[in-house]
Amino acid sequence: MLSKKSVLITGGTGSLGKELTKTIFEKWPDVRRVVIFSRDEQKQFQMAQEYPPGTFPAIRFFVGDVRDQARLQRALSGIDYVIHAAAMKHVHIAEYNPDECVKTNVGGAENVIEAVLQSNVTRVVALSTDKACAPINLYGATKLTSDKLFIAANNIRGKQDVRFSVVRYGNVMGSNGSVIPFFLNKKSTGVLPITDPAMTRFNISLRDGVAMVLHALEHAWGGELFVPKIPSYRITDLAQAIGPECEHKVIGIRPGEKVHEEMITKSDSFTTYDLGKYFAILPQTPAWDRDDFIKHFAAKRVPQGFCYNSGSNSDFLTVEQIRQEICENVAPDFSSLSDPQPIPQS
Repeated sequence: MLSKKSVLITGGTGSLGKELTKTIFEKWPDVRRVVIFSRDEQKQFQMAQEYPPGTFPAIRFFVGDVRDQARLQRALSGIDYVIHAAAMKHVHIAEYNPDECVKTNVGGAENVIEAVLQSNVTRVVALSTDKACAPINLYGATKLTSDKLFIAANNIRGKQDVRFSVVRYGNVMGSNGSVIPFFLNKKSTGVLPITDPAMTRFNISLRDGVAMVLHALEHAWGGELFVPKIPSYRITDLAQAIGPECEHKVIGIRPGEKVHEEMITKSDSFTTYDLGKYFAILPQTPAWDRDDFIKHFAAKRVPQGFCYNSGSNSDFLTVEQIRQEICENVAPDFSSLSDPQPIPQS
């Protein structure tokens, strides 16, 4: 798919961007160009140490901000595919700095779309989040807006051969700022802060997140919002998996947090189809024939009223499975594989 092609990754120095870059070079060593577009020069410097030009002549590091359309336009010269991963994503920081979140997540999405429509890009995949589904915080609301912008971009492409699609998934295991590395760092203090004992979250590995992005890049017809079938975990089980000897202190939900996350609402069920490994929420007015899509992918419409919620999910990771996932995907040297007598909880 990416053989002899050029791809640009916005937010390319983030956890997913780095894993995407690694996977692209492993699968397509003859990729023509991989452009890492991000605004943090220090992260670019650090990432460049892993990709020396003599070994990876196809990689380019392009300092820029998605708020700057002109810079995006320059970066998109000669690009075939775009993966839009740049975002302001910390819920509580977005609540405190709402205008900055809107500028990056909404204005940045508009700039990417406009720059793509003025280039020869043929495929665009934008990354979403479970927090964009029935959002209660600003971050989720901006990402829902971003999703709508990318899906609607298929309506204004005219005769240009470009397809826009979106992938939505839950917490990426081990990504920057997520709860697993936070708990791993807090373990040494003897206290793991629990926001709410009933809290659940979806879970996906970086590897599976990358696989989903590449699936959308290759198979999307334009306008789909892809959702993976992934397990959930209970925050209390995560704490037990990482620090069974720690005090699990309940501190209360932070501003903008949900107890359970959703990725498909009941209202979405009318246009949601089961594709096997993924669900796809189709656009209300697709630019292609819906029956052709259903036949091509052997898609099955989900029951009316179906919803996909981390609390009511049929697939939950056990404590042992969480530990195994951490060892395989986050911290290979994580060795807390036994259950010492836990400290009494407050």
